Parts: sequence; structure tokens; C-alpha cells
Amino acid sequence: MVGTVQESKNQSAGIGYYISLFGAALILLWIGVFKFTPTEAAAIKPLVENHFLTFFVYKMVGVQAVSNLIGVIEIIIALLLIFSAKFAVLKKYAGIGMIVIFLTTLSYLFTTPGMWKIVDGIPVTDFFIVKDLMFLGFGLMIIQNRK
Repeated sequence: MVGTVQESKNQSAGIGYYISLFGAALILLWIGVFKFTPTEAAAIKPLVENHFLTFFVYKMVGVQAVSNLIGVIEIIIALLLIFSAKFAVLKKYAGIGMIVIFLTTLSYLFTTPGMWKIVDGIPVTDFFIVKDLMFLGFGLMIIQNRK
């Protein structure tokens, strides 16, 4: 009976892992493709131009080119995630890519003016970036996963 419970837990963990893996890949693909639109390029401009690691890029190339480059990076990491389900050697690279992307996007919460507001005495932000905490954690899990 104990073996059955343990097998069930392992199977559930495996299913959860692959749902997270393909879910993260889908979201990265979706957001990556959206980066090729003028709407998203304009939306991320304040984030990129106020960040200490990326403030200079608009001096070298245009707004759409920067957004396109970010989109390509996100799509590549999504593809690494997808293919890591078959080729375990890619997990490390997908995880590292996720960690870099989501540490950077989370840091926008602290480098972009006007990101935080006080609503009814509680500090809030546009919550679209806060989801990246989960993605950062999943990236760390991927590089630690021995499957």
C-alpha cells in the first residue's frame, strides 16, 4: 500500500512538472511573439530605458528592434523548454535562460519610476511582473531537476 501511495505522488509530481514546463514554454512563446508588435515594443520601452543594465540599448537601435531581440530570446528559451522534455541536456540552458529573464523583469519593479502605487494603504504594482516570481522559481527547479 505504501508503494502505491509513493508511486501516485511521483506520478503527480511528474505530471505537475510537465504542465509547468509546457505552460511556461507557451507563455514565453506567446509573450515572445507579442514582442514583435508595436504595442508591446512601446509598452516595454519605459522598463528597458530605466534599467541599469539596459538603459543604453535605445541609443544603438530602435524601439522595435529592441523589442524584437527580447522576443527572439524569449522564443529561444521557450523552444529550449519544449525540447528539454526530450533532450535533458537542454534543461540547464532553459533554466539559466529563465533565471536571467525573470530576474531582469522582476528588477524592473525597482528600477522603473511609477511602478508602485499606494491603494488603500497597500503598496501595489501592475501585477503582470509579479507572476515572474513563479517563473524564476521554476527556472531554479529546472536546473536542479535530475530527470
